Amino acid sequence: MALERLAPLGDEGSEPTPTKAWGVTAERYAQQQTKREKPTRAAKAEARAQRIAEEIAKDPTGYARQVCLDLLELGPRTRQELARALAKKGVPEEAAEQVLERFTDVGIIDDALFASMWVTSRHRGKGLAGRALSQELRRKGIDDELVRDAVGSLDASQEEETARSLVRRKLPATRGLATDARIRRLAGMLARKGYSGGLAFRVVKEELEAEGTDVPELDTDGLSHLG
Repeated sequence: MALERLAPLGDEGSEPTPTKAWGVTAERYAQQQTKREKPTRAAKAEARAQRIAEEIAKDPTGYARQVCLDLLELGPRTRQELARALAKKGVPEEAAEQVLERFTDVGIIDDALFASMWVTSRHRGKGLAGRALSQELRRKGIDDELVRDAVGSLDASQEEETARSLVRRKLPATRGLATDARIRRLAGMLARKGYSGGLAFRVVKEELEAEGTDVPELDTDGLSHLG
């Protein structure tokens, strides 16, 4: 110990303890020693992983059920999302499938309902178009047929009106820019939300004209890839 090496000798040439040499109380010294002996982050993670492995070995189905319930309490999840979470925890595939099948049978897991709610929420809240919504649902593991059914609930007129609303909200922030720069910025914003280049350009052009801006003819090729 550094304190022990630096501390002066005590009475009669004996080497004092740090508590005597530096006025550190025995309680404080013990606390410092305990801190030094605390397990590292890696050791804690290893211990936690060991506890989880023991729980899974003892009751894999029960553990899988509790993991699913905990996740669903935080918010809706797709079957694939829950399956991935169980696999990450190390739950045996057979136990995971048993729980997921049971939850599906009783309606706790409902990918069709999830997809429908997702489309409604993300379209209204974020203004996402069908293409972007389809990509999100597929990443969440929703079956293609369910994706088509859910996204199909959005009609063309609804998407166009949402696109117009998005452009109107962004128009003020683009004033002061050159017209072609405004067009590309606004069309790019719509493209990132999943709207086609043709629709994006038409809506932006019409909204700018309604504002009183003279819109030149531009080459719209590739607008759907603007970022």
